Amino acid sequence: MTDLLQQVVEGLGSGAVYASLALALVLIHRFTGIVNFAQGELAMLSTYVAWQLVASGMPFWLALPVTLAVSFAGGMLVERIVIRPVRDAPELTVVIVTVGLFILVNALAGLIWSFTVKDFPQPFPDGGIDLAGVRVDWSTLGILGVVAVVMGLLYLLFQHTSTGLVMRAVACNPVSARLSGIRVGRVLMLGWGLAATVGAVSGVLVAPVLFLEPNMMGGVLIYAFAAATLGGFDSPVGAVVGGLFVGLAETLTGAYVDVIGADLKVGVPLLIILAVLLVRPQGLFGRAAVERA
Repeated sequence: MTDLLQQVVEGLGSGAVYASLALALVLIHRFTGIVNFAQGELAMLSTYVAWQLVASGMPFWLALPVTLAVSFAGGMLVERIVIRPVRDAPELTVVIVTVGLFILVNALAGLIWSFTVKDFPQPFPDGGIDLAGVRVDWSTLGILGVVAVVMGLLYLLFQHTSTGLVMRAVACNPVSARLSGIRVGRVLMLGWGLAATVGAVSGVLVAPVLFLEPNMMGGVLIYAFAAATLGGFDSPVGAVVGGLFVGLAETLTGAYVDVIGADLKVGVPLLIILAVLLVRPQGLFGRAAVERA
């Protein structure tokens, strides 16, 4: 029983990282209807910014807000320069653009910082606490706490601020929002900036575990897609619940299903995506699309 609880704790820690990147995917999809395949690479680029600031002598907890500010501005810039020109193009065109952005950002990071693996500082102290024989590291508690804070801040933004009200109006019906005098273009830029900021959090959280290199977010993006698909691409709460579930499923199957083990754990999120698309395409918390005749 103790071993099972230990695996659950580790799964929740991994799931929280997946949830943070899934949140970024969901935010962009809610505002623009776009599935951003470059979200992981944008998070990786932000993580390199944080690493560069720390390497230059800046304390981590000072470098983090600077990184988030840079990520926010970068996300807005991507929307304005890369996405807006093709916003009304066919869906396949937009998908190709985000895939191209994925390749460009990955190559750019390798050109600037090389593909050599780098150590990223652990933001949380070493050690942990023992609860009834179960070891809970401070890093796991810190990751769960950070994701909880991000969710709380997003809730306050969307439910208790005028900016959040405007963003929800655009997400619900951009045409009506534009007719009401809302500058939809600016709101979409804000949404991309917000998603880039949330994605940067996931990169900073995962880098101490995976080590920092340009391809580090490739696997994490697959798990984040599974989390967003399971929870629903229009539900931030679903993204978090889905991320935690995917983290638990990956850890428990890897530990207790001999056929999967440590080598085939990446197949777990793919199976989850397939099962959800076959049984409930809108996800657990998503709403089915309704078209009027």
